[in-house]
Amino acid sequence: MAELGGHALYLKPGEIHLGVRESLGDTAQVISRYVDVIMARTLKHETMEGLARYATVPLINGLTDYNHPTQVVCDVLTMIEHAPAGKKLEGFNVTFVGDATNVLSSLMLICTRLGMNFTHAAPKKYQAPKQWMDWAHENCKVSGGSVCVTDDPIEAVKNADFIYTDLWWWVGQEAEIPERQAAFMPKYQVNMNLMSHAPAHCKFMHCLPASRGVEATDEVMDSDQSVIFDQAENRLHTEKGLLVWLVYPRLQHPGSELKAAHKGHIENFLESNF
Repeated sequence: MAELGGHALYLKPGEIHLGVRESLGDTAQVISRYVDVIMARTLKHETMEGLARYATVPLINGLTDYNHPTQVVCDVLTMIEHAPAGKKLEGFNVTFVGDATNVLSSLMLICTRLGMNFTHAAPKKYQAPKQWMDWAHENCKVSGGSVCVTDDPIEAVKNADFIYTDLWWWVGQEAEIPERQAAFMPKYQVNMNLMSHAPAHCKFMHCLPASRGVEATDEVMDSDQSVIFDQAENRLHTEKGLLVWLVYPRLQHPGSELKAAHKGHIENFLESNF
């Protein structure tokens, strides 16, 4: 927002009610009177849906427990930047290794929507739920992409252009850490051995922050195949794009007479000084 010439107001937990001391609808409508656009991160997706229902300005979903759409927009930009030679976006092979996280939800849907071939590798207990798979299959019918789930990570990466992973546990899952670590380690850790089963051009992706040495090794994250910091930078650029796309049409623009007057002033200035 600052790079676009705007100003940001950050309301952290404890400074905003979100349905605790004030109804969600009231909070959404009050904030809408103060700003041109809202970006929210909420633990529960239902909270995001409530904000969207009552907000009177554009609302950007910055993350929920269900999905992370802004992250995968930057992921697609990163894939385009690092496209394998001779390949187009339609037809990229993307493999996600790890838990069915909010990032997986959004990544699976955007990849299949854009005609990519998407594979999820995880223990059966942690694989993408049927509803997500059904949506992805519907996307593939239109886009020509494909989607599959497997518990064999080596098979999953053999044609991968991009290997993506994420944290194995999230907020509220601390009690499950021993069980989850036992289920994923070492079979589903992205290490150089797993990368060696993918094509040489394959790139490694992670939404960050990462638990280094857990879902991925330092060797992979710091390798020439890693594009994780390009991903991180691209969040800045894609967010600016979203802000322009959402906010610019709502701004008041000068009429033709005012534009003509300013154009005349500029032309006179140039003629007089250059």
